[in-house]
Amino acid sequence: MKKIVSNLNLALVISAAVLFLSGTVLAQVGLTLPRPSQYASVTQRIGLTDITITYHRPGVKERKIWDGLVPYDRVWRAGANENTTISFTDEVTIEGQKLPADTYGLHMIPTEGSWTVIFSKNYTSWGSFSYDETEDAARVTVTPVQGEQEEWLEYTFEDVSPNSAVAQLHWDKLVVPFKIVVDVHAVVLQNIRNELRNQAGFSWQGWMQAAAYCLQNKINYDEALQWIDRSMSINKNVNNMGVKARLLLQKGDTDAAKKFMEEAVAFAKQTGQENDINAVGYMYLQSNQVKEALDIFKYNVKKYPDSWNVYDSLGEAYAANDQKNLALKNYKIAFSKAPENQKGRIEGILKDLEQN
Repeated sequence: MKKIVSNLNLALVISAAVLFLSGTVLAQVGLTLPRPSQYASVTQRIGLTDITITYHRPGVKERKIWDGLVPYDRVWRAGANENTTISFTDEVTIEGQKLPADTYGLHMIPTEGSWTVIFSKNYTSWGSFSYDETEDAARVTVTPVQGEQEEWLEYTFEDVSPNSAVAQLHWDKLVVPFKIVVDVHAVVLQNIRNELRNQAGFSWQGWMQAAAYCLQNKINYDEALQWIDRSMSINKNVNNMGVKARLLLQKGDTDAAKKFMEEAVAFAKQTGQENDINAVGYMYLQSNQVKEALDIFKYNVKKYPDSWNVYDSLGEAYAANDQKNLALKNYKIAFSKAPENQKGRIEGILKDLEQN
């Protein structure tokens, strides 16, 4: 009898140990199952800068949200589950405050009026339960607005422009916006400098593209002139010569620009290539020197009378000079000679000219 009791006690001890170990293993391993507040992520690129918000989406579920589920005057995780995070690949300005490129925990303090949006250096915590104000990278004050009913909390980017966007939290009937601005030119110029130290720097095209960006955006002329000179040192052609001439013109050095344009014309006529001559014509046209552009395009028409493209370019110059009839005449010739993949475009131009 004692032996039976001892065996029974031993069996109970072993069973308890197995249950304990099983519970420990289950607690450690766990399962990946759907969460009530689902994971989401949204990214907006401004220039070359990516802005990404990652969060979890709680539902309203017929609950009172503001000053209910989400209390006023207390730090809130601005989502559900782990930290809502926001990351920037370059420095940005948010509501007037600069933030370096990094990932931040995104928290908010709701009130009946203005809200505080917090960017915390700690982005790996669970919600706002361990939030520490001393870890703030920045705080901004924003004013929520009323919106349409939104069952599931959502972040979006609205009012997107070439250098800014408004990030919005939208949940229930409230929208919380904060504006993000990027110094796009500063980011692009630094990226250009970096890329020119790599493979792009071995081609004339890379240096010309860098200078052309400055030309298009009317910035950084001195460095752009160095870049275009580097392009021409690798392979001097009418394309990079045209960029240099226009850079000089925009910088205000009209005498140097005129001299260089004349040099580009002579270079193009020397090569005798249709595309080179046409490129010089557009150099003048894009510099608002329409008379000079017309002269170049007329020269090209005489040299290449069977080409559809020379008439297309001459028509464009006449249109820019408000000579509608001559523009129509040359576009019609271009249409008659053009390949099928160009006819639709030219037909659209003809219709616009005839209607205006």
